[in-house]
Amino acid sequence: MNRKLKQYTQLLSQSVLFWSIAMGLYSILRYYGIDEEDHFTVVTSYSGTLGILYSLLKLTSIGILIGALYTTIDFIFDAFAARRISLTNDVVIRTLFHFMTTIFVFTMVTDVFSDFNDTNVNTDSGWWAQNKSFWTAILYIIVASFVFSFIKMANEKFGKGTFLKLLLGKYKTPQEEKRIFMFLDLKDSTAIAENLGHYKYSEFIQDCFYDLNAVVPKFNAEIYQYVGDEVVLSWPYKKGLANNNCIDLFFAFQQKKQRKSEYYQNKYGVIPEFKAGLHGGKLMVTEVGVIKKEIAYHGDVINTSARIQGECNTYKVPFLISEKIMQDLKMSAHITSQFLGSVLLKGKQEKVGIHAINQIA
Repeated sequence: MNRKLKQYTQLLSQSVLFWSIAMGLYSILRYYGIDEEDHFTVVTSYSGTLGILYSLLKLTSIGILIGALYTTIDFIFDAFAARRISLTNDVVIRTLFHFMTTIFVFTMVTDVFSDFNDTNVNTDSGWWAQNKSFWTAILYIIVASFVFSFIKMANEKFGKGTFLKLLLGKYKTPQEEKRIFMFLDLKDSTAIAENLGHYKYSEFIQDCFYDLNAVVPKFNAEIYQYVGDEVVLSWPYKKGLANNNCIDLFFAFQQKKQRKSEYYQNKYGVIPEFKAGLHGGKLMVTEVGVIKKEIAYHGDVINTSARIQGECNTYKVPFLISEKIMQDLKMSAHITSQFLGSVLLKGKQEKVGIHAINQIA
C-alpha cells in the first residue's frame, strides 16, 4: 500500500473512532434522562429508551462523518499547504473548513433522520445561526477537538502507545526494554554551517529533517531526539529487525535526498550527506523531569550506538552497525556488508565488532 494512503487510512480510522465515541457520549450527556426533568416537555422522538437510541444513532452518525471529513481536510492541508502558509493562517483556514463541514454534516444528517422519524425540523439555509442546540454541540466539538489534538500531539511526541503507558504510570519506575537505536548525523556540519550562516543553515537542517520525517513512518521508527544536526531514532527490537526496517530506513532517506538533490543544490549549494551508527540490546526506560517530563533511555546501548556512528569518519563509510545487530538481521539481496574488525570504542572495556553496510545499486 502506498505510504501516504496507509498514513491517511490510519489517521482516518483514529479520527472516526474518536469522533463517533465523542458524539455518542454527547448524545448521552445531552438527552439521557431529559424526559424526567420537571416542567420540561420532550418530543416523543427524544423520550424514553427509543429516544436515547435515536439520538445516539443520529449523533454517532454525525461523529463518523465529521471524523472522516476532518481527517480528509487535515490530510490535504498537511500535504499541500502546511509549509506554504503561516501557522496562524493555517489554523484560521482549517478551522473555517471544519466549521463549514460541521454545518453540512449536521444539516444532512438532520434531514435524513427527520424523514426517517417523520419530524419537522427546520434545516433551511442559515438554520444553524439561531439554533441553540447547534451552538451547544459546536462548543462541545471545540472542546473535543482540543482533547483529540492533545492526544495526537502526545502520541507524536512520545511514540505510539507510549503516551498511554505514561498516563498509566508505567514508567514512574525504570523498566527494561529491548530496543535498537540509530544515531544519524550530518557530515561536514561545521563547514556547511560556516558557509551558509546560522539562518540559512537552520533552514537547511529543517529541510533535511522534513525529508527524514517523510520516510520514518514507513519503517516503523520512532524519533527519540533531535540534537542540533543529529537525530536519534529508535525501534522496539523485533520491529527494527522486521523487514530490515532499521537498515532500509537509512537507504530510503539517502534516496529521498538524492531525488531532491537539485533542490538542495539550487537553494543551499550543497547536497546533505548523513552518517549513521546502529546498535541494539537491553536498556532501561523511565520517566524523568517534573517541569518538563520526558521518556529517557539509559544504558550501554545508547552510548555504543553513538560511538559506532563516530567511527564512520575513521573508516570513511556512511553506515556502520554492530556485530550483535548483524547476527540478528536477515540481510536482503540488495544489501551488502563488510566486517571491519573489532574496535575498542571510547568508554568501553571490551571490543565491539562493526560492519559497514552498503546498498547494491
